[in-house]
Amino acid sequence: MEWNKQTVRSLLLIVCGGVAFYSILQDLGAVGAALGWMLGTLSPFLLGGALAFVLNVPMRAIERHLFPRARRGARARRPLALLLTLLAVLGVLALASLVIGPGIAEAVMSIIGEIPAAFERLQKQLQGLAEGLSAYLPQIQTWASGLEIDWMGLSQKAIGIARSWSAALLSSGGGLIGGVVSGVSTFVIALIFSFYILLQKEKLSRQGRQVLCALLPERYAVRTLEVLRLASRTFSSFLSGQCLEACILGTLFVVAMSLFRMPYALLVGVLIALTALIPIVGAFIGCAVGALLIAIDDPWKALWFILLFLVLQQIEGNLIYPHVVGSSVGLPSIWVLVAVTLGGKLWGIAGMLLFIPLCSVLYALFRGYVKRRLRERAVPPSRWEDPPATG
Repeated sequence: MEWNKQTVRSLLLIVCGGVAFYSILQDLGAVGAALGWMLGTLSPFLLGGALAFVLNVPMRAIERHLFPRARRGARARRPLALLLTLLAVLGVLALASLVIGPGIAEAVMSIIGEIPAAFERLQKQLQGLAEGLSAYLPQIQTWASGLEIDWMGLSQKAIGIARSWSAALLSSGGGLIGGVVSGVSTFVIALIFSFYILLQKEKLSRQGRQVLCALLPERYAVRTLEVLRLASRTFSSFLSGQCLEACILGTLFVVAMSLFRMPYALLVGVLIALTALIPIVGAFIGCAVGALLIAIDDPWKALWFILLFLVLQQIEGNLIYPHVVGSSVGLPSIWVLVAVTLGGKLWGIAGMLLFIPLCSVLYALFRGYVKRRLRERAVPPSRWEDPPATG
């Protein structure tokens, strides 16, 4: 065996990798703590990258139609597109708040208005209970007189419990305030970081390609760039399809509830459209809130609303969602359902949002690999195509 520099370097890399892997296995707790610290430190920048990716979808469409032929406005096109994107997002949130806020306030006022009647019913029930117990009052008095209760000890225990609860409440309140301040600062840093990414995305993309081409062999660099482009297209299409599906479902509920003269049609439609951004199961959250609001007005209408929701949910889950979102990410309908189920089981809501585009990327890569292998092995299409129908 000829020992050249490349062979020695490969052996050293294998040995160092083995030693590092063995060290990781020996102390997984420290490695997990180090990874958690690293993720916590980088969380503003990771969140900023995610925000930039989401905002880039509408910003790219706005920028494409903003001063398409004007050379003088080319320099101002990017900041103006970012500003219009932010205004559009804030406008949608404000519109949703204007619809949801008054509806929730009306529901709360209805609940407050029902409180006196509920107290009257409770008072009548307590009076009936007291009348029923009056026959057993002598026996209860005789039984109570035989009890020996250490009231002093009970009071001291109650005071001790109250002190421990108050101390825990104060400590949790301080932690809550610190968590809120930390969360707000993280979000502000992430938002500013996303602005920098969006304003210089071509430059950052070019620098990233340079790093890949400098560190990886040419074949692996080209393949990595192809996978990243595919992932970017897939995730962008998924976001667009998910928003379109949510708008369709919300419109269906508004129209159907208006036809059946159910209360809070616009409010419930907006709630379901917002919660439907969570794949498949998000609409159930909107259904629960909508049923509660309608039950305040009329419990029977709430039951009819749940029945209407089940019908529309079947239509949405089996027809609209797989075709709208599945076609937008290039994933067949059956695999959309599989991806949502697996993602929800593993990582909850975040897994549902992530697994559909991720499975779409894996599906496209595996499909390309299968087709390439078929070409390399010269397998004729007659082996895998559907057989001709026999009359």
